[in-house]
Amino acid sequence: MTPFAVERTERMARLAKHPVRDFLFQYYAYRPAQLLRWSPGFDVLLEGAKSRNLEWTEFAEVPGGTILRADRFQSRRVSFLRWATDYLEGIAARPALFGCFGLHEWAMVYRSNDPRHSRTPLRLSPREIACVVESENLCCTHFDAFRFFTPEASPRNRLHLTREVTDQFDQKGCIHVTMDLYRYAHKLSPWTSGELIADTFELAWKARELDMRASPYDLSAYGFEAIAIETDEGKEEYVRGQRELASAAEPVRERLLAVYRGLLEAVTSSSPNKSTSLPLGRA
Repeated sequence: MTPFAVERTERMARLAKHPVRDFLFQYYAYRPAQLLRWSPGFDVLLEGAKSRNLEWTEFAEVPGGTILRADRFQSRRVSFLRWATDYLEGIAARPALFGCFGLHEWAMVYRSNDPRHSRTPLRLSPREIACVVESENLCCTHFDAFRFFTPEASPRNRLHLTREVTDQFDQKGCIHVTMDLYRYAHKLSPWTSGELIADTFELAWKARELDMRASPYDLSAYGFEAIAIETDEGKEEYVRGQRELASAAEPVRERLLAVYRGLLEAVTSSSPNKSTSLPLGRA
């Protein structure tokens, strides 16, 4: 994760903007330093470690080392833990859909004089973008993409999405749902292992690249080749990338779900927890 964090830090120092790379740090609001903070996860004994060896205050010293037990998880967050477990399980059970063609980014600039990435040129004219949007069926299932649609684009979507129905429509073919694995991994820090957070971040990084390559923006100056989803060939390329990403996300989602399920069981159970022993500095 160091190269990602260093690149972001150096870019910030230069006050430089990047329409693709900045997103994961801005939208999810986790700083580079937070990405580099390592934890073994909960109920893992770090042999020989002292509290001062760790950046997390939640760890407790026990005979033989330090450990993060479930009883350190804040009781006020148990309702979120239960909701998020159900939410992730719903996504895992729901069939993947692959027919959106990444048109959410097009819907965000449809008939607008103020595109979100105003410093990045569009590779098509506003009229051409409008023609593409109007010739396709918008079928976005992810509220956090839908909410940025222009007022003219929102009524064109097959679903009128709200925050309240997020858990009903999010599905594993959606690249934003794959990106959000990073959000849900980070939300449980330090009960989530550093390795799992790193894996969700790398998935989100790839998802963001696919997302913007299929957008109407011209990213050639940043070294990204466009996926022209306004063509049949472009649609096929996007769906291939979408399927590959969804496949790569499956085992990562299962690992994340295992953490949520295990922590939820531990914090709601009166039975003692068993610990796994690891040498200091390994996960």
